[in-house]
Amino acid sequence: MHYTGQIYRPPMESETPLLQITSGCSHNRCAFCTMYEGTPFTVSRMEDIEADLEEMRLAYGNGLRRIFLLNGDSFALPTKKLLKIAELIRARFPHIETISCYASIRNIGHKSDEDLKELRSAGYNDLYIGLESGWAPALRQMRKGFTREEADAQLDRLQKAGMRYGALLMFGLGGRGNGEISARETANMLNRNMPFVISAVPTAIAEGSELERMRAAGEYTAPTERELIEEELLLLQLLEPSQGCYFFGRHPYNTIPVGGYLSEKDRMTSRLARALTDLPEEFLESCQQRGHL
Repeated sequence: MHYTGQIYRPPMESETPLLQITSGCSHNRCAFCTMYEGTPFTVSRMEDIEADLEEMRLAYGNGLRRIFLLNGDSFALPTKKLLKIAELIRARFPHIETISCYASIRNIGHKSDEDLKELRSAGYNDLYIGLESGWAPALRQMRKGFTREEADAQLDRLQKAGMRYGALLMFGLGGRGNGEISARETANMLNRNMPFVISAVPTAIAEGSELERMRAAGEYTAPTERELIEEELLLLQLLEPSQGCYFFGRHPYNTIPVGGYLSEKDRMTSRLARALTDLPEEFLESCQQRGHL
Protein backbone atom coordinates (compact mmCIF):
# COMPACT_ATOMS: atom_id res chain seq x y z
CA MET A 1 0.00 0.00 0.00
CA HIS A 2 1.25 3.49 -0.86
CA TYR A 3 0.84 5.13 2.55
CA THR A 4 2.91 8.32 2.83
CA GLY A 5 3.13 11.06 5.45
CA GLN A 6 0.95 11.11 8.55
CA ILE A 7 -2.08 8.83 8.53
CA TYR A 8 -5.21 9.74 10.47
CA ARG A 9 -8.69 8.29 10.43
CA PRO A 10 -11.73 8.87 12.69
CA PRO A 11 -12.13 6.43 15.62
CA MET A 12 -15.43 5.31 14.10
CA GLU A 13 -13.53 3.99 11.06
CA SER A 14 -11.15 1.79 13.03
CA GLU A 15 -12.27 -1.35 11.16
CA THR A 16 -12.57 0.29 7.72
CA PRO A 17 -9.95 -0.41 5.02
CA LEU A 18 -7.93 2.71 4.15
CA LEU A 19 -7.13 3.87 0.63
CA GLN A 20 -4.81 6.85 0.25
CA ILE A 21 -5.69 9.33 -2.49
CA THR A 22 -4.10 12.48 -1.02
CA SER A 23 -1.41 13.40 1.51
CA GLY A 24 -1.56 16.28 3.98
CA CYS A 25 -4.27 18.94 4.20
CA SER A 26 -5.17 21.52 1.56
CA HIS A 27 -5.86 24.18 4.23
CA ASN A 28 -3.27 23.34 6.91
CA ARG A 29 -3.60 26.74 8.62
CA CYS A 30 -5.77 26.04 11.67
CA ALA A 31 -4.13 27.67 14.69
CA PHE A 32 -4.41 24.58 16.91
CA CYS A 33 -3.27 21.94 14.41
CA THR A 34 0.16 20.41 13.78
CA MET A 35 -1.18 17.13 12.36
CA TYR A 36 0.26 17.63 8.88
CA GLU A 37 3.24 19.79 9.76
CA GLY A 38 5.91 19.40 7.11
CA THR A 39 3.66 17.44 4.76
CA PRO A 40 2.58 19.36 1.65
CA PHE A 41 -0.83 18.62 0.18
CA THR A 42 -0.31 16.23 -2.71
CA VAL A 43 -2.52 13.97 -4.82
CA SER A 44 -1.74 10.27 -5.22
CA ARG A 45 -0.86 8.99 -8.66
CA MET A 46 -3.73 7.10 -10.27
CA GLU A 47 -1.50 4.10 -10.91
CA ASP A 48 -0.68 3.94 -7.18
CA ILE A 49 -4.39 4.08 -6.31
CA GLU A 50 -5.11 1.25 -8.76
CA ALA A 51 -2.24 -0.84 -7.39
CA ASP A 52 -3.49 -0.32 -3.83
CA LEU A 53 -7.03 -1.32 -4.84
CA GLU A 54 -5.68 -4.55 -6.34
CA GLU A 55 -3.81 -5.26 -3.11
CA MET A 56 -6.99 -4.58 -1.11
CA ARG A 57 -8.97 -6.90 -3.39
CA LEU A 58 -6.52 -9.72 -2.67
CA ALA A 59 -6.83 -9.03 1.06
CA TYR A 60 -10.61 -8.56 1.32
CA GLY A 61 -12.08 -10.32 -1.71
CA ASN A 62 -14.77 -8.49 -3.66
CA GLY A 63 -17.32 -8.25 -0.86
CA LEU A 64 -16.07 -4.99 0.67
CA ARG A 65 -18.92 -2.61 1.48
CA ARG A 66 -17.13 0.37 3.04
CA ILE A 67 -13.85 2.16 2.41
CA PHE A 68 -12.21 5.27 3.91
CA LEU A 69 -10.15 7.59 1.73
CA LEU A 70 -6.99 9.07 3.21
CA ASN A 71 -5.76 11.65 4.09
CA GLY A 72 -6.77 14.89 5.75
CA ASP A 73 -8.65 16.55 2.93
CA SER A 74 -9.53 14.02 0.24
CA PHE A 75 -12.82 15.72 -0.67
CA ALA A 76 -10.75 18.65 -1.96
CA LEU A 77 -10.15 16.75 -5.18
CA PRO A 78 -12.20 17.80 -8.21
CA THR A 79 -15.52 16.00 -8.68
CA LYS A 80 -14.34 14.38 -11.90
CA LYS A 81 -11.38 12.77 -10.15
CA LEU A 82 -13.45 11.64 -7.17
CA LEU A 83 -15.92 10.01 -9.55
CA LYS A 84 -13.09 8.26 -11.38
CA ILE A 85 -11.76 6.91 -8.08
CA ALA A 86 -15.25 5.70 -7.17
CA GLU A 87 -15.42 3.93 -10.54
CA LEU A 88 -12.11 2.18 -9.83
CA ILE A 89 -13.32 1.15 -6.38
CA ARG A 90 -16.61 -0.24 -7.68
CA ALA A 91 -14.86 -2.19 -10.45
CA ARG A 92 -13.09 -4.23 -7.78
CA PHE A 93 -15.72 -4.08 -5.04
CA PRO A 94 -19.14 -4.21 -6.74
CA HIS A 95 -20.95 -4.35 -3.38
CA ILE A 96 -19.43 -1.13 -2.06
CA GLU A 97 -22.02 0.99 -0.24
CA THR A 98 -20.05 3.82 1.37
CA ILE A 99 -16.95 5.76 0.33
CA SER A 100 -16.11 7.87 3.37
CA CYS A 101 -13.45 10.55 3.89
CA TYR A 102 -12.54 13.79 5.63
CA ALA A 103 -14.03 16.92 4.08
CA SER A 104 -14.16 20.63 4.85
CA ILE A 105 -16.74 23.37 4.56
CA ARG A 106 -14.45 24.99 1.98
CA ASN A 107 -14.20 22.07 -0.41
CA ILE A 108 -17.91 21.26 -0.11
CA GLY A 109 -18.54 24.86 -1.15
CA HIS A 110 -16.36 24.38 -4.24
CA LYS A 111 -18.75 21.71 -5.54
CA SER A 112 -22.07 22.41 -7.23
CA ASP A 113 -25.38 20.91 -6.13
CA GLU A 114 -25.18 18.59 -9.11
CA ASP A 115 -21.62 17.57 -8.13
CA LEU A 116 -22.81 16.59 -4.65
CA LYS A 117 -25.69 14.55 -6.03
CA GLU A 118 -23.39 12.75 -8.48
CA LEU A 119 -20.89 12.00 -5.74
CA ARG A 120 -23.65 10.69 -3.49
CA SER A 121 -24.90 8.42 -6.29
CA ALA A 122 -21.34 7.14 -6.72
CA GLY A 123 -21.20 6.09 -3.06
CA TYR A 124 -19.65 9.09 -1.30
CA ASN A 125 -21.24 9.50 2.13
CA ASP A 126 -20.38 9.90 5.82
CA LEU A 127 -18.06 12.89 5.35
CA TYR A 128 -16.13 13.83 8.51
CA ILE A 129 -15.97 17.62 8.87
CA GLY A 130 -13.82 19.58 11.33
CA LEU A 131 -16.46 22.07 12.44
CA GLU A 132 -14.82 22.46 15.90
CA SER A 133 -17.37 25.02 17.15
CA GLY A 134 -20.48 26.89 16.08
CA TRP A 135 -19.29 30.10 17.73
CA ALA A 136 -18.15 32.51 15.01
CA PRO A 137 -15.37 34.33 16.96
CA ALA A 138 -13.69 31.01 17.77
CA LEU A 139 -13.76 29.94 14.11
CA ARG A 140 -12.23 33.27 13.12
CA GLN A 141 -9.52 33.25 15.78
CA MET A 142 -8.55 29.65 15.02
CA ARG A 143 -8.24 30.38 11.27
CA LYS A 144 -10.66 27.67 10.20
CA GLY A 145 -11.10 29.26 6.79
CA PHE A 146 -14.89 29.44 6.90
CA THR A 147 -17.60 31.39 8.73
CA ARG A 148 -20.51 30.09 10.74
CA GLU A 149 -22.88 31.21 7.99
CA GLU A 150 -20.86 29.27 5.43
CA ALA A 151 -20.96 26.18 7.64
CA ASP A 152 -24.76 26.36 7.90
CA ALA A 153 -25.12 26.84 4.15
CA GLN A 154 -22.85 23.93 3.18
CA LEU A 155 -24.39 21.54 5.72
CA ASP A 156 -27.79 22.47 4.28
CA ARG A 157 -26.51 21.54 0.82
CA LEU A 158 -25.16 18.20 2.04
CA GLN A 159 -28.53 17.38 3.57
CA LYS A 160 -30.33 18.21 0.32
CA ALA A 161 -27.90 15.99 -1.59
CA GLY A 162 -28.67 13.12 0.77
CA MET A 163 -25.18 12.98 2.30
CA ARG A 164 -24.59 12.22 5.97
CA TYR A 165 -21.76 13.93 7.82
CA GLY A 166 -19.82 13.46 11.03
CA ALA A 167 -19.15 16.53 13.18
CA LEU A 168 -15.68 16.87 14.72
CA LEU A 169 -15.79 19.28 17.68
CA MET A 170 -13.31 20.80 20.13
CA PHE A 171 -14.41 21.93 23.57
CA GLY A 172 -12.66 25.01 24.90
CA LEU A 173 -11.80 26.38 21.48
CA GLY A 174 -13.29 29.75 22.41
CA GLY A 175 -11.03 30.10 25.43
CA ARG A 176 -11.79 30.74 29.09
CA GLY A 177 -15.22 32.14 29.88
CA ASN A 178 -16.74 31.31 26.49
CA GLY A 179 -17.83 27.71 27.00
CA GLU A 180 -21.52 28.48 27.42
CA ILE A 181 -21.92 30.59 24.29
CA SER A 182 -19.85 28.10 22.30
CA ALA A 183 -22.04 25.20 23.47
CA ARG A 184 -25.23 27.10 22.61
CA GLU A 185 -24.04 28.15 19.16
CA THR A 186 -22.70 24.69 18.40
CA ALA A 187 -25.97 23.05 19.47
CA ASN A 188 -27.90 25.46 17.23
CA MET A 189 -25.69 24.51 14.28
CA LEU A 190 -25.97 20.75 14.83
CA ASN A 191 -29.70 20.75 15.57
CA ARG A 192 -30.24 22.49 12.25
CA ASN A 193 -28.49 19.61 10.40
CA MET A 194 -28.03 16.63 12.71
CA PRO A 195 -24.90 14.58 11.92
CA PHE A 196 -24.76 10.80 12.12
CA VAL A 197 -21.94 11.03 14.65
CA ILE A 198 -20.43 13.74 16.88
CA SER A 199 -16.82 13.26 17.92
CA ALA A 200 -15.81 15.77 20.59
CA VAL A 201 -12.47 16.34 22.34
CA PRO A 202 -11.02 19.08 24.56
CA THR A 203 -8.74 21.56 22.83
CA ALA A 204 -5.08 20.60 22.97
CA ILE A 205 -2.34 23.21 22.75
CA ALA A 206 0.25 21.41 20.68
CA GLU A 207 3.93 22.30 20.94
CA GLY A 208 4.95 24.53 18.05
CA SER A 209 1.38 25.40 17.07
CA GLU A 210 0.08 28.91 16.42
CA LEU A 211 -2.24 28.38 19.38
CA GLU A 212 0.77 27.88 21.65
CA ARG A 213 2.10 31.24 20.48
CA MET A 214 -1.31 32.85 21.02
CA ARG A 215 -1.42 31.54 24.59
CA ALA A 216 2.08 32.87 25.30
CA ALA A 217 1.06 36.28 23.91
CA GLY A 218 -2.09 36.39 26.03
CA GLU A 219 -4.36 36.14 22.99
CA TYR A 220 -5.85 32.85 24.19
CA THR A 221 -6.46 31.65 27.74
CA ALA A 222 -7.14 27.95 28.15
CA PRO A 223 -10.36 27.03 30.00
CA THR A 224 -10.28 25.09 33.24
CA GLU A 225 -11.24 21.42 33.43
CA ARG A 226 -14.51 22.52 35.04
CA GLU A 227 -15.30 24.71 32.04
CA LEU A 228 -14.54 21.91 29.60
CA ILE A 229 -16.88 19.50 31.36
CA GLU A 230 -19.56 22.18 31.72
CA GLU A 231 -19.37 22.98 28.00
CA GLU A 232 -19.76 19.31 27.07
CA LEU A 233 -22.62 18.89 29.53
CA LEU A 234 -24.50 21.93 28.22
CA LEU A 235 -24.00 20.88 24.60
CA LEU A 236 -25.49 17.46 25.30
CA GLN A 237 -28.40 19.01 27.16
CA LEU A 238 -29.17 21.31 24.22
CA LEU A 239 -28.84 18.74 21.44
CA GLU A 240 -32.12 17.27 20.26
CA PRO A 241 -32.52 13.56 21.11
CA SER A 242 -31.75 11.42 18.07
CA GLN A 243 -31.50 7.67 17.73
CA GLY A 244 -29.56 8.20 14.52
CA CYS A 245 -26.74 10.33 15.99
CA TYR A 246 -24.00 8.79 18.12
CA PHE A 247 -22.02 10.99 20.52
CA PHE A 248 -18.40 9.90 20.83
CA GLY A 249 -16.64 11.50 23.80
CA ARG A 250 -14.18 8.72 24.55
CA HIS A 251 -10.94 10.15 23.17
CA PRO A 252 -7.98 9.80 25.60
CA TYR A 253 -8.14 13.61 26.02
CA ASN A 254 -11.68 13.46 27.42
CA THR A 255 -11.45 13.59 31.22
CA ILE A 256 -14.82 11.86 31.61
CA PRO A 257 -15.35 9.36 28.78
CA VAL A 258 -18.95 9.21 27.62
CA GLY A 259 -20.61 7.79 24.56
CA GLY A 260 -23.99 6.76 23.23
CA TYR A 261 -26.86 7.76 20.98
CA LEU A 262 -28.43 11.13 21.71
CA SER A 263 -31.67 9.31 22.46
CA GLU A 264 -29.95 8.13 25.65
CA LYS A 265 -28.15 11.37 26.42
CA ASP A 266 -29.55 11.52 29.99
CA ARG A 267 -27.09 8.79 30.98
CA MET A 268 -24.18 10.83 29.60
CA THR A 269 -25.29 14.13 31.12
CA SER A 270 -25.75 12.45 34.52
CA ARG A 271 -22.20 11.15 34.41
CA LEU A 272 -20.77 14.57 33.49
CA ALA A 273 -22.84 16.34 36.15
CA ARG A 274 -21.70 13.82 38.74
CA ALA A 275 -18.06 14.45 37.82
CA LEU A 276 -18.49 18.17 38.56
CA THR A 277 -19.46 17.18 42.10
CA ASP A 278 -17.10 14.28 42.67
CA LEU A 279 -13.81 15.46 41.16
CA PRO A 280 -11.43 17.39 43.45
CA GLU A 281 -11.81 21.17 43.33
CA GLU A 282 -8.09 21.56 42.71
CA PHE A 283 -8.34 19.44 39.58
CA LEU A 284 -11.48 21.18 38.29
CA GLU A 285 -9.82 24.58 38.54
CA SER A 286 -6.66 23.40 36.81
CA CYS A 287 -5.73 23.44 33.10
CA GLN A 288 -4.38 20.03 32.21
CA GLN A 289 -1.73 19.86 29.50
CA ARG A 290 -2.76 17.83 26.48
CA GLY A 291 -0.28 16.87 23.80
CA HIS A 292 -0.45 16.86 20.03
CA LEU A 293 -3.85 16.69 18.42
